[in-house]
Amino acid sequence: MHDRFAQPAPGHRDWYAFEAMRSLPHLLTLVDRNPLSPTFGCFDREYWHYRTVDFPCGMSQEMCLPLALAWAHAFPGNPYHRNERLRELAIAGIEFAKKSSHSDGSCDDYFPYEQALGALVFSTWAMAETYRILAPDRPDLLDFLRLRGDWLREHNETGQLANHQAYAALALRAVFEITGDAVYEQASKQFQQLALSWQNEEGWFQEYEGADPGYHTTTITLLAKLYRKTGDESLKEPLLRAIEFAAHFMHPDGSYAGEYGSRNTYHFYSHGFELMAPYSDTAARIAQTYLQRSLPERRRYFNDDDRMCAHYVYDWMLSWLDYHPERKGLLEEHREPFTRWFPQAKLLVKKTPRYYAVVSMAKGGVIKVFDEHGPLMSDTGVMVQVDGQRVLVSHLVGRYGQAVDVERGLLSVSGNMAWRKHKVSSPAKQIAFRSVNMTVGRLSANALRATLQKVLITGKPWSDARFHRTIELLEDDVVVRDTIDLGGKEMEVTRVMVGSDATSIYVANSNTYQESVLLPWREYPMAAESLRAQGRATLPERRLGEQKLSEDE
Repeated sequence: MHDRFAQPAPGHRDWYAFEAMRSLPHLLTLVDRNPLSPTFGCFDREYWHYRTVDFPCGMSQEMCLPLALAWAHAFPGNPYHRNERLRELAIAGIEFAKKSSHSDGSCDDYFPYEQALGALVFSTWAMAETYRILAPDRPDLLDFLRLRGDWLREHNETGQLANHQAYAALALRAVFEITGDAVYEQASKQFQQLALSWQNEEGWFQEYEGADPGYHTTTITLLAKLYRKTGDESLKEPLLRAIEFAAHFMHPDGSYAGEYGSRNTYHFYSHGFELMAPYSDTAARIAQTYLQRSLPERRRYFNDDDRMCAHYVYDWMLSWLDYHPERKGLLEEHREPFTRWFPQAKLLVKKTPRYYAVVSMAKGGVIKVFDEHGPLMSDTGVMVQVDGQRVLVSHLVGRYGQAVDVERGLLSVSGNMAWRKHKVSSPAKQIAFRSVNMTVGRLSANALRATLQKVLITGKPWSDARFHRTIELLEDDVVVRDTIDLGGKEMEVTRVMVGSDATSIYVANSNTYQESVLLPWREYPMAAESLRAQGRATLPERRLGEQKLSEDE
């Protein structure tokens, strides 16, 4: 009998199943398992168990899919295979979504009457796939999924998030497959075309204000699923370009992406790379690096909170099922030293025999550096705290003055600093917000969403303070230098810091865990004193290897 607790050998396909099976108890904790409960099948534990929120999160119902997959497939170490209770809970997940959705089929994610496209497409695809796998012969559930598809055919969202458009295409395709109704197939193609239209010629897909390598793998995986389902050859070339772009952000230690992306994510979804491995050696090498380094060495990103934990569980399961047996070695085995500048993404990637560096000039020179043993430097820019509360930052996406000498590895970026946004709720704010939700928000969900996007994500409260950063990417070293000028403004500066993982916009899937977040933050008291006295400061230069994960390294 297979030992479900035995770790596979590094690089083995079964790492996908091993990680997924370890995650199932978490999902089974989140779901209301009582058939007599009015919230039976709800996966939002904050709603049905703790009762700390006043509406259920529609995104959570995607968790029915990992249960359906575990029921249907004899994954290695799978104790849930053909367990009828699991099947019952997966179907109950669709039933609760039907009960808790609005009359038009839409659902909410972060606030009532949001009619969130993101939550709808994630959960609709998962529920339609669950229905296909379990085949419960339930006309009422089919009608509900049609209703979801009808809402999606008529609606879109504000902001440019290519992964949502790709998810919409996949969700509609899944509804088409279980209903046979061609209107959903046609709508799927329209969303697919929109997602492809947001691909830059450099290979990346737009995520709000630029390239986010983490969400990029989400879009790759979604479009690769569509390619597998439809055989639409118009998807192949964009996918191959996207994969070549993604390869630059798989670091030599097996970690992936980071704060240099437009949305600060460490996302990595392997299924798309397994699906594209028959057509791309690079895809096969990325997938194998994930199996060889990322999973066994815990270099992967961790987002195991109750809201987002299911995303990579079903991705691991599907990666195991669609594993491509012809492996092409590890990505790092096929990479010689190189320098690559992506002028439209404003990302520079440099590999030398000593290190692997990624710099975002779009974000004021945010830089992360690795070697095959782990992170060496993670610098998300200068931050200045004023009056013990407000914080100036240099890492928001902006149109900064910059000079990039690719051949010599010299980079210079300067511009205005912005006030960090960190909005949190309070009883009074929550009462006011719910009043808006129940009135204006019910009538114009997209207008409210656009306002929130500006407040929390895209709006920039620029200041008169300025920063200037230079980076030298030498053969054996990296040197970062910063100066700050308060622009003639008198400010009571209390702290000056450089953080390893600082972010300042709201992204649900940011601020997760990857090993580089444990690199220490640096504080500069002398710089704070200089800013108070003169309004200007130069920080000590920082070099490779000065940040350490521990004193033993």
